[in-house]
Amino acid sequence: MPSSVPRTAAVPALVALAMASGLLAGAGAPASAASGVRIHGIQGTGRISPLMGTPVANVPGIVTGVRTSGSRGFWMQDPEPDHDAATSEGVFVFTGSVPAVAVGDSVKVSGTVGEYIPGGAASGNQSVTQIASPTVTVVSSGNPLPAPVVISEKSVPSAYAPKGDPAAGNSVNGLRLKPHVYALDLYESLEGMNVRIGGSRVVGATDPYAELWVTVKPRENDNRRGGTVYGSYTSQNTGRLQIQQLAPAAQSPFPAANVGDTLTGITEGPLDYNQFGGYTLVARTLGTVTDKKLRPETTRPQRASELAVATYNVENLDPSDPQEKFDALAGAVVRNLSSPDILALEEIQDSTGAKDDGTVSAEETLAKFTAAITAAGGPSYAWRAIDPEDKKDGGEPGGNIRQVFLYNPARVSFTDRPGGDATTATGVVRTGGRAALTLSPGRVDPANAAWTNSRKPLAGEFVFRGRTVFVIANHFASKGGDESLTSHHQPVNRSSEVQRLQQARSVNAFVKDILAAQRDADVLVVGDINDFEFSATTKALADGGALYPAVKSLPAAERYSYVYQGNSQVLDQILTSPSITSGPFDYDSVHINAEFARQNSDHDPQVLRFRP
Repeated sequence: MPSSVPRTAAVPALVALAMASGLLAGAGAPASAASGVRIHGIQGTGRISPLMGTPVANVPGIVTGVRTSGSRGFWMQDPEPDHDAATSEGVFVFTGSVPAVAVGDSVKVSGTVGEYIPGGAASGNQSVTQIASPTVTVVSSGNPLPAPVVISEKSVPSAYAPKGDPAAGNSVNGLRLKPHVYALDLYESLEGMNVRIGGSRVVGATDPYAELWVTVKPRENDNRRGGTVYGSYTSQNTGRLQIQQLAPAAQSPFPAANVGDTLTGITEGPLDYNQFGGYTLVARTLGTVTDKKLRPETTRPQRASELAVATYNVENLDPSDPQEKFDALAGAVVRNLSSPDILALEEIQDSTGAKDDGTVSAEETLAKFTAAITAAGGPSYAWRAIDPEDKKDGGEPGGNIRQVFLYNPARVSFTDRPGGDATTATGVVRTGGRAALTLSPGRVDPANAAWTNSRKPLAGEFVFRGRTVFVIANHFASKGGDESLTSHHQPVNRSSEVQRLQQARSVNAFVKDILAAQRDADVLVVGDINDFEFSATTKALADGGALYPAVKSLPAAERYSYVYQGNSQVLDQILTSPSITSGPFDYDSVHINAEFARQNSDHDPQVLRFRP
């Protein structure tokens, strides 16, 4: 999943809402521009300015922040607010070049009002009201800034967003803001204004784009490691806020923070809205990160009678990655995962990585990784995999990612039944009263349209202490294309779910074939499901009681494998057949990556131990 980046060119995203607004015109306001307009009149009581497309003249304000890169411009705020909580007193002035103003300047701005949509209209993102093509007059300098609005646990409503208008495609754009009722309405009513947070807990680690996430609600769905857990579509975490800073990194390096750390002191600046994070406090003054000493977890070793099966997304691993990445991932397998007996890997790339040269074999990638595991003190893992067709499985162009089984031959054996390739489906037969795969390893239903430009499931048959165990490794379609939680559509559109639903039904049908051949078969469906434990995708996987999402055996506060925009959430899963679910098993989401600024992968591995 992408991380937020600074807003860049404004022009392309203006088209949908603002082609008629004059924002593509030259600098300066027409002679007929409306005078006497103040910022709250521009912002209005909704998300879309009532003056969109209107030239305005001599709008007064105090400069509260200056942005000199990306979408260049400045924020200004009216020092004489109205008494309507729904109307913001701040606005962004898009200059397109480094603005010739400073914080504390009293200015008058003439220009044209418009709505900028970060990411474009197709993204579903809300728009940002702004003044473009400006003429700016500095009246005076060194003025005190308008007092910041404090965003706190008490000020942010518990309800997240109103339901959108069905007549407008579930958009909230036409609704009057209710900032005392809905969190998104509160943030929108503060768009462009000078805001402040006090000491707040970090719930999303610093990313490569110099941003982090905090929560102003310390008790909102919190967990013991400091995160904020995302538990359902109807229970949003309203206290989350993205933090960036105005100062260039060379001038003031952005702090490295992990989940659970605290941002202490005062963090203050304009409230922006951007493409990937939604509402963002762009700090003019940034607090100090206090390290709370979060450490990676280690799962316990399996007992002699227990089979340990794990899944781990290793994030586009290929031989061009530095040896340090191989060593770190290998060390995690040995130390943090305690050398599981079977390890399903996702995002193993071919041996030339993203180089688009027709290579599909991952032999070099796997040889390098298994050697690193052995060097770290782990077992000499064997592997089984099926090479994909070139550029048919999605992922990074040229990388040909795929799932791979590693297994410890000193503890478990693999049942080889040859013939599996990229396009041939494995099937299920009943032999001697037991289920068996026709191809092992083999791909599940690869011709199904559900797997178009997506990773096809890999099925394998293992034997542990005389008992057959079927493992199906998956990497479902990504959430790319889904609207953000801050979309103007409420509820948001989750377009990517359509393909994952089809994929889940395909895998569920295959599991049912195994169980029809052998009612008590031990089946594990593992991998990066790219969806939540409460999602329709997971429900389709488990349909008919064929599987149980084992992450649900954990307390709700411990159910997560990924942190995105300050939400600790489930993407990686292990699902179990009834024969496993009915007996004792031990599930562990091993938190070693997702909560940390320094990561070897963006996913946390999952481990399940049971006695076949």
